[in-house]
Amino acid sequence: MTKPARLRTFWWTLHRWIGLGLTVLLVPIAVSGALLVWHDPLDALLHPSRYAVTGTQLTQPSAYLASATAALDGSAQPVGVRFPEDEGWPVIVMARGAPRVEGGPMRFVNVYLDPPTARTLDVVDFRSSLIGWLHRFHENLTIPEYSGRAIVGWAGVGMLILSLTGIWLWWPRNGAFLPGLRWRRSAQTTTNLHHLLGFWISIPLAVVSFTGVYLGFPQTMRQMMSSIAPMNPQGPRPGAGTIARDTRLTPDSALSAAVASQPDARPAVIFLPVARANTGDRARAPGAEREGRGEDGNAAGPSWRVQLRNAVSGETATVMVDDRSGNVERQPAPLAGDRAAQWIRWIHEGSHSGPVWQFAVFLTGVFPLVFAVTGVIMWWRGRRARKDVAGRTPARGELQAAE
Repeated sequence: MTKPARLRTFWWTLHRWIGLGLTVLLVPIAVSGALLVWHDPLDALLHPSRYAVTGTQLTQPSAYLASATAALDGSAQPVGVRFPEDEGWPVIVMARGAPRVEGGPMRFVNVYLDPPTARTLDVVDFRSSLIGWLHRFHENLTIPEYSGRAIVGWAGVGMLILSLTGIWLWWPRNGAFLPGLRWRRSAQTTTNLHHLLGFWISIPLAVVSFTGVYLGFPQTMRQMMSSIAPMNPQGPRPGAGTIARDTRLTPDSALSAAVASQPDARPAVIFLPVARANTGDRARAPGAEREGRGEDGNAAGPSWRVQLRNAVSGETATVMVDDRSGNVERQPAPLAGDRAAQWIRWIHEGSHSGPVWQFAVFLTGVFPLVFAVTGVIMWWRGRRARKDVAGRTPARGELQAAE
């Protein structure tokens, strides 16, 4: 065999066995990702009453919190209010609840509210909902305690290899590009389907797979990214910790102060302040509680975290409103590494990138199912053909006897 032939055989063997070995894992991960591209419209289709809003006018966050608290009836504690990004969608109050079983994961409950009236539309345990289950499966196979996220990350590595080797195997052996685009490259429909769809989706599939690998190993990839481009230090998760009970500011006044600091912005999310940790540490990462002194000489209190969305560009900015002084402090703008990491997530999800890329990401989740079916058929057909050839070839001893 020539060197190109040996190389092609190697890539074909690698492509075939990765595809056969990981099909059971790759297909459900890909399909769940395809469904999550339009998770909100899918949820609205399945639960229309949850999205039956009567208008777009927003009221005060205190009204949403009061309505959600009454609907939760003590089963969970509100931690923040998410305002609709587009008109026609509900306001969502996010709440945390005690684990269902001792030692189990924290419950996350969403209360869907009508924007103008603050009327409760639905109360949903996110982890138990279909969309919540799809998110958990796609991120960590619903087994985070057994390295589920890392398994998904390695599955992304396998999908990346399949997409890149698929381009090599698709390329015609004579090097001509245009003949490779023909439908009738084989007498078998499954083979033609595998080749043609594989070529057109290979580049988007490689991009989505690569970004999935980044998200599958967040800490490792963040270290690599920070070595290339500067990144802000990670703060605590918004809403994490014990919610402060006695606050000087109301949610309405805290939101008003935040919006006044950014005239061209509208509210996206407001998180209730978290009680100060009793640590004595006077430094904090962006977004964390700060132990220090306000302008009046008193200890700085807990802070309301508010995300604002620019009405023109759509970009979000985060400000902290001190509960005691009412001072508004804008958090550091994302650095180059932060923006790159954000774009990686957006590219993988198909969000913030227009309908064309959204549809391409959707196809990268649907086509692996087609590739799995056609690939197994091609492998089985080739296996049978090799057996038939072996059965028709006389053994060496038989040839000697015949001579």
